[in-house]
Amino acid sequence: MNKASKYILLVVVCLVVPSAVVWNFLPGWLGDYPKVYNIVHRVTAVYMTIVTTWLVISFANSFRKLGEQHNVPHQQYLNSFISVLKIVLIFIAVIVVIAIMLDKDPSTLIAGLGAASAILMLAFQDTIKGLVAGIRLTSNNMLAVGDRITVPAAGIDGLVEEIMLTTVKVRNFDNTIVTISPQALVDGSFQNWKGMAEKRGRKVVRKVFFDFRSIVKDNEGIVNLTRYRQHMEQWLRKHPHVLKDNIIMVHQLDATPTGLPVEFVFWLDEQKVPLFEELISEIMEQAYAEATIFGLRVYQQFPEQ
Repeated sequence: MNKASKYILLVVVCLVVPSAVVWNFLPGWLGDYPKVYNIVHRVTAVYMTIVTTWLVISFANSFRKLGEQHNVPHQQYLNSFISVLKIVLIFIAVIVVIAIMLDKDPSTLIAGLGAASAILMLAFQDTIKGLVAGIRLTSNNMLAVGDRITVPAAGIDGLVEEIMLTTVKVRNFDNTIVTISPQALVDGSFQNWKGMAEKRGRKVVRKVFFDFRSIVKDNEGIVNLTRYRQHMEQWLRKHPHVLKDNIIMVHQLDATPTGLPVEFVFWLDEQKVPLFEELISEIMEQAYAEATIFGLRVYQQFPEQ
């Protein structure tokens, strides 16, 4: 708990205790003055209700900040729960204050709100939908603060900074802030790059198309493309930035009218986009250059004259 939270809690407690003392001693002090007693009694009750609600909300905010500082798992759950709790507490406090001022039983007022439940549901529909969507996102481990997500339709490509009841705040890599509703993420589709970060690398899949006329056997009767595939696979296994524990494969795919495709599949240990793309370029340039040593020609379609 930070210093600000401690200060708020101390102030609120100091406000609650005096009102509780006044409440207990009111009958002895003003028992002989019914009208004055009734007014002071109601004012004290309203004051205690407001301060107690503030105290509970302050405690809730302190728990949320504590969770953020210690990186509590499923922090989104805590944020959503606290947000809903605050709304419920404020709603109940308003009902209690009105009941005190009108000298009515709070349960009677709450029962009378049944007819207005449809209006309340309409007013809080975004909050309710956001809560349900947020629970679905977090319970299924689909999204968490710190994840990198991509939502092309919303122009989002960045890190999740905050997940609230009705909004998810994302900081794009150009430092712009974009907000989107949890409901939109659940109803639509988005790409979460968390798996890539957990795997400690990024997968690379590239294809090279070779001219069929350049695929021949050598003096020993071995096809040059076979030698090339084996050579490039061994070369990749020795590359310092290629992850050895992941798939490393150089294999041919089904023939096409534009040549025979050979697919390169491997993982790089670099995740930052500029360095990642630079490594891919260097590796594939090597793949093209090595092909000529084995007598292979990369397919190239020339424009009609």
